[in-house]
Amino acid sequence: MNRRLATTLCFFLISSVQAQSDLPFNVETVTSFDEPWALAFLPDGRMLVTEKKGNLFIVTQDGKKSRPVGGIPDVDYGGQGGLGDVAVHPNFAENGLIYLSYVEGGTGGTRGAAVTRAVLKQTERGGYLSDVDVIWRQYPKVVGRGHYGHRLLFDEEGYLWVTSGDRQKFTPAQDMQSNLGKILRLNDDGSVPEDNPFVNYIDQDPLVDNEGVYGQIWSLGHRNPLGIVINLDGQLWVIEMGPRGGDELNRIVRAGNYGYPIVSNGDHYGGREIPDHDTRPEFLKPAAWWTPVISPGDLLVYSGELFPQWRGDLLAAGLSSQAIVRIEINGDDAREVDRYAMGARIRSVVQGPKGELWVLEDERNESMGRMLRLTPKD
Repeated sequence: MNRRLATTLCFFLISSVQAQSDLPFNVETVTSFDEPWALAFLPDGRMLVTEKKGNLFIVTQDGKKSRPVGGIPDVDYGGQGGLGDVAVHPNFAENGLIYLSYVEGGTGGTRGAAVTRAVLKQTERGGYLSDVDVIWRQYPKVVGRGHYGHRLLFDEEGYLWVTSGDRQKFTPAQDMQSNLGKILRLNDDGSVPEDNPFVNYIDQDPLVDNEGVYGQIWSLGHRNPLGIVINLDGQLWVIEMGPRGGDELNRIVRAGNYGYPIVSNGDHYGGREIPDHDTRPEFLKPAAWWTPVISPGDLLVYSGELFPQWRGDLLAAGLSSQAIVRIEINGDDAREVDRYAMGARIRSVVQGPKGELWVLEDERNESMGRMLRLTPKD
């Protein structure tokens, strides 16, 4: 039997069986949003929640929403684009800084993702952003409304990681003069860390434009990376959407090239084949991959105590799979160990202060997407 067909049947059977099983957690609806995209906790336990159409809310754990926060940059909404991720600076208690990713328009119908840093000024009814500063942009801006990526992550050293999709243009993922299809590592002000792997790339090739973006790049050859975490061992992991088949979970290494669009364990939507990773050993292959796809929207490493059997596992938010996918990590290897059918497209999954899970639905039967709280069953 064809390897891809066998894998497809295997994952279909797993999904079908587990979709019929009881969920191992209680599901509580807290509130709802219009196309929610991301959630981040403030130090006091309240949450920041983004809506793709351009709204940011401060939300209490009992579901009380503020008025929309003022001062949000102009958002180019449409397709996969709009207001995206939100991250809280590690020293938020002192500096009040938050970070937002979003899509901004350019000239001639072009657009691209950007990241802005701002001070969140809180008021009784919500708040507003001040000292707003765009610290990163996708380059170049291109036409189309897909594959922005733009997930954000702070590590323990205070570096800001940004995922940047290939914008459905394929070749930029291998182009060092573009930051599309890349994983990027920045200082918290958007500047380039001196120890990034390609900071001295100009010295290796005198023909490279000195005004390039290569210094931002940590890894390349990515398609549409929509989840990024650092696991309990300090290893960076990224999950990304493949084409027709071949969603990938990648263990990210310094200066690694993951091969897209030259290799993939999926194929083009038109049916044209892409060589598998095994055919090009010079490219790093995924630790785990999925056909049929799960359409990952976010990624979490579980570190809490409420679900002790999950500690150290990754949880992927599944869009087309309408599930939360649990992934076990064993060194450099990974495998799906469970799939929890949620009955709606899952955009984001975040661990709460007490180890509970907070989940955002992308939408539910074309209606508002719910915010869910998941806790263990008694």
